[in-house]
Amino acid sequence: MKFIIAFSIFGFLCLQTVFSQPSRFSYNKFISKGDTLHYRLLFPDANQLKKYPLVIFLHGSGERGNDNDAQLKWGVMNFATDENMAKFPAIVIAPQCPNNMVWSNFSRPDMQLLPTPTKPMELVIELIHQLLQTMPVDTNRIYITGLSLGGYGTYDAIERYPNLFAAAVPVCGAGDTTKASSIAHIPIWIFHGSDDPVVNPIHSIQMVQALNRAGAHPGFTLYPEVGHFSWIPAYNNELMLQWLFRQHK
Repeated sequence: MKFIIAFSIFGFLCLQTVFSQPSRFSYNKFISKGDTLHYRLLFPDANQLKKYPLVIFLHGSGERGNDNDAQLKWGVMNFATDENMAKFPAIVIAPQCPNNMVWSNFSRPDMQLLPTPTKPMELVIELIHQLLQTMPVDTNRIYITGLSLGGYGTYDAIERYPNLFAAAVPVCGAGDTTKASSIAHIPIWIFHGSDDPVVNPIHSIQMVQALNRAGAHPGFTLYPEVGHFSWIPAYNNELMLQWLFRQHK
């Protein structure tokens, strides 16, 4: 198990950047059987004939709605910096979960995965399959990441569709540990804050333990003295980005 502890969040807070490039993400919507999923899409300014990794970013609860803007508030804009677009060219989609809905369908409090996905998750998976048909996606490099509500959604997605993704980065989320054996083949790097008052870090710790028992070797970064905003250092971690874009099925 790769276990990394950051010394302080304060060094990372200064790395947080106010981006002025949200327009790099085009406005889009996906409609299926009368249901609509708003999403933003980033296409790399690179070789149009090349195939690129596909990154799915799932936002947190505070960014739900239908403005198709709020989901860019945290995390995903790190993929859109000039430096990272040059180093890690990728197609990035940031769907927006509607108000009063969630990405994941787990029972509470035992975190057992329920049989059917939520409507937003169902639409996300349908959108991915459409993009595979219409965009130059490298099908061996489909990555998913998300924070908080989206961290739950990241686990939900890989546990329901374990053969679709090449890697996953759940940040301050939780999943069904009984499904660990079904996702043990997926490279996963888990992030959490040790003092998170919203999503108990025990969920990440127990998932790491379950994955280890299943024979996996997940990455795990537990930030000391950090609360719920562990996504700030997580998405500013260049080592994580380097690791993510090295992963292939």
